[in-house]
Amino acid sequence: MSRARGEREFWTGICYGREKPPVPEWGGRLPVALVFAQPAATALSTLGWQVVWRLLSARPELAVERFFWEGGEAAPRACDSGRPLADFPVIAFSLNFEEELRSLVEVLDRAGIPARRAARGAGWPLVMAGGPLAFLNPAPAAPAVDLFWVGEAEAGLDALLADLARAAGAGQGKAGALRAVAGRPGVYLPGSPGAPARRVVPAGAPGLLEAPGRSCFVSPEAEFRDMFLLEVNRGCPYGCRFCAAGYVYRPPRHAAMGELMAAVEQANPVKVGLVGTALTDWPELLPFLRWLAGRGTKFSLSSLRADGMTDELLDFLRRTGTRSLTFALEGASRRLRRAANKNLDEDAFLDAVRRVSALRFNHLKIYLIVGWPGETGEDYDELGDLLGRMAEAVRQGQGGKSRGVEHVTVSASCLVPKPWTPFQWAPMADEAQLEWALGRVRDLVRPLRGFRAMLERPGPARLQALLARGDETVFDLAELAARPGMGWRRALKAWDGDPGAFLDRERGQDEAFPWECIDTGVSRDYLWREWERYKQARPSARCAPSGCAGCDACGLGGWLADGE
Repeated sequence: MSRARGEREFWTGICYGREKPPVPEWGGRLPVALVFAQPAATALSTLGWQVVWRLLSARPELAVERFFWEGGEAAPRACDSGRPLADFPVIAFSLNFEEELRSLVEVLDRAGIPARRAARGAGWPLVMAGGPLAFLNPAPAAPAVDLFWVGEAEAGLDALLADLARAAGAGQGKAGALRAVAGRPGVYLPGSPGAPARRVVPAGAPGLLEAPGRSCFVSPEAEFRDMFLLEVNRGCPYGCRFCAAGYVYRPPRHAAMGELMAAVEQANPVKVGLVGTALTDWPELLPFLRWLAGRGTKFSLSSLRADGMTDELLDFLRRTGTRSLTFALEGASRRLRRAANKNLDEDAFLDAVRRVSALRFNHLKIYLIVGWPGETGEDYDELGDLLGRMAEAVRQGQGGKSRGVEHVTVSASCLVPKPWTPFQWAPMADEAQLEWALGRVRDLVRPLRGFRAMLERPGPARLQALLARGDETVFDLAELAARPGMGWRRALKAWDGDPGAFLDRERGQDEAFPWECIDTGVSRDYLWREWERYKQARPSARCAPSGCAGCDACGLGGWLADGE
């Protein structure tokens, strides 16, 4: 591909192969380092970060350059120009996973920039952060960050940076630039008084996802190799009580098929990866997949709901070359799934397994979560029965033939009670409890022919929960972990904090949380009632497409009294 063609495609929003975007001129612009605190391969397969890059790069007031973090002792430099991070007056972190708190400290430290906001003083750089962690719980990162963007990037992040550029251009300095944007929607300034910062969402028609995300970079170096990522929907209507995405991305919205078709026509990729939290809820899923197949474009889907797998969709997927499917089971028993508000019909689930086997899919992956509050051995006895019926459904689908689903992977992860879910009041299971539950899963799967267990380790899950639920004192732990030769395991031993205070007790109804410096739009009273309903194993209704009088994320107020 010629350089001229590469530049033309960059300016329409796509870089292919190993091409890099043109390096922006700094003259008259505010230089912004857009830092993804993980390796480049992960960034190039992360849609949210690419959406931010596209938005900011389109602003003439800004000179945006990409930074990735591979670890090590070298000073971080821009991916495209090689400029050192310390040269940039604005450093914007995209924080997606709790463990990236350590990377944030490492990046600043290796650049020779004090990690703590107080130590940097009044001068530049201004360190800001956005991404899911910014509106789940910014407290652990707050000692390092001058400004958090709270909400979805399309709701005004680029305008915020443009205002910072104007303030900087007027010679106001960092303090003046922060004053210029203080109090605006979506801005949280740690240490500043005032009401909680409200998460912002783009305005639009109810249920419609305006400007769905799409890849800027399609690369063989990405984790999803050479794949053009395309956002189908955002948010989820089912209200599973453990799922942070189902609460902080309310209200749920779907993309318009015509807009996705236009994006594919413009990019003309070899393969499209559809991204969303509830793909089978999108009414246009099958028509869109047929359109992709008709133009010779390969596609890949994320996890699917078994009850959304119609015969027509399954047959189409198999005929077009899909060999592996993923279904989410979540809870070990009907009681736990009902308590978690996981609306799953076992008969429909088993029927989907049977049909998948009959159509000769090669691999089926089942997601399971262990460590639920109040789980017992009886729940896992029931899981053993269900797994046996799954194995029988696989055999029935084979119809006596030697082929069908050849491999079933039961992937068990540990429940991490997250902020802004009903489980924010819940204790987390300790390592002994989690090891016991994972051992039960392993023992139940072992005798089943063609089945295997893939089990998460409890230690990293407990660390994730500590970072997710902690306050500003947890930043001390991240600083320890960022020291050369330390890492999280050694840092936990050296840290003088108490993980149990954040993890091992049920919180009181009126206890304040460190993340309540943010207002996600979902009321605390609603979440408390959902926690009470978990303990009573009572389900609640899903989000209605036209809105409801439930959690108040749609701004309608009130409470859906029963939902049974």
